Amino acid sequence: MYQFFVEEDAVFAERILITGADVNHIKNVLRMKPGEQIRVSTSSGKNYLCRIAEFNEAGVLAGIAGEAQGTELPCRIVLFQGLPKSDKLELIIQKAVELGAAEIVPVAMKNCVAKLDAKKAQGKRARWQSIAESAAKQAKRSMIPAVGGLISLKEAVEAAARFDIGLVCYENEHGMAGTRALMESVRPGQSIAVLIGPEGGFDASEIALAKEAGMHMISLGSRILRTETAGLAILSVLMYQIESFAGDGCER
Repeated sequence: MYQFFVEEDAVFAERILITGADVNHIKNVLRMKPGEQIRVSTSSGKNYLCRIAEFNEAGVLAGIAGEAQGTELPCRIVLFQGLPKSDKLELIIQKAVELGAAEIVPVAMKNCVAKLDAKKAQGKRARWQSIAESAAKQAKRSMIPAVGGLISLKEAVEAAARFDIGLVCYENEHGMAGTRALMESVRPGQSIAVLIGPEGGFDASEIALAKEAGMHMISLGSRILRTETAGLAILSVLMYQIESFAGDGCER
């Protein structure tokens, strides 16, 4: 079943109007026909099972057949990702969305190989957001995670300090006992910030800043993970922990 997103004002008493680029995708790419079932989520997180009713000049009209189960984690997880080189961030965004991240924020750090000024980063942001939307559709998310603008490490740490739990995946942190204890402390309803370094790792001054803000250093094991692997590894662990604790872990 295919997934689509609409704004709240596109939902009427018994029908939903799908407009924009999705119309061409439904009609000419997927070649769907009236009567076929789709899943539609609104910007407020409501989820519906629908059947395509008709194609008209306004867009695709779908009849609401009932409510669909929500798919969001009961915790808000934001991935603060050290800006990687090449197109690695595209892969990170795609997989982070699949794993349940609510937002992905690229962070400029001292050891970043890639360098982007604000103008170039803003130009890439539309592409990054499009990847997040496509991944959300594929994963049948109930919302489209946002991709934030490029920020500094200082701004990332200040933002993370407002979360219930702040985690720094640090290559020089040894032993899994601390990681295990923090994972087991996570409860539904909490907000979690995850900070990942770039290819060059964290600078000592950046770690000091994160510690001052109350963030927790954690290890991901005895092997050194690439920047595009580390965030996905901790998101996978968090997803397992949260959904295990909450039963099936998803909203209704």
